[in-house]
Amino acid sequence: MAIFFTFAPFGAFSLLLMVTASAVAAFAAAILAAGLVIFDVIGKRPVKILAAGTLLMFGGMSVYLFSSGDVWSDSTLRMAVDCGLLAISLFSLAIRLPFTIQYARETVDAETAALPGFVQANYVLTSMWATAFVLMLAANLTVIYMPTLPLWTALVTVFGVRNAAIWFTHWYAQYRKDAGAQAKAAATTGGFASAQ
Repeated sequence: MAIFFTFAPFGAFSLLLMVTASAVAAFAAAILAAGLVIFDVIGKRPVKILAAGTLLMFGGMSVYLFSSGDVWSDSTLRMAVDCGLLAISLFSLAIRLPFTIQYARETVDAETAALPGFVQANYVLTSMWATAFVLMLAANLTVIYMPTLPLWTALVTVFGVRNAAIWFTHWYAQYRKDAGAQAKAAATTGGFASAQ
């Protein structure tokens, strides 16, 4: 569940864009992301790649927008955020630490976290999120380069892709958990049978 709290700065950013300037919205999102990083530091947990990347992204965006005075369109802002999320997920895969694994390790025992299938499952989940970010970026680019399309088509697409990614994350985590439990039960049963 902690991974979904990490997306709070993005929700706040989207909501604040409706009522305030983009620089203020980005600054508020950076403050929320900083809170997530501080929460990990205080809890003596490793700082999450996604939380740190979010802080860097919104922090950099707010510094740029405040200092330059530029006003970006909503589409440009959404595209910048999608690019940032994609960069974070690809970076985590490149350094062989898929961003989902840091959250998953907090929900399982050390034995499960050490299994090769656990690592593989997190590569699948992080790759799926990277794909979702690509689709969200494509939806926003479509609206920019095809201005005749109504804005709501991109919003519906982004909302649908995000919710599908959340659903898949829950489903796949439960699927892997159930498969692991069945494998452990089969090993235990097989061991008991051979002992007799």
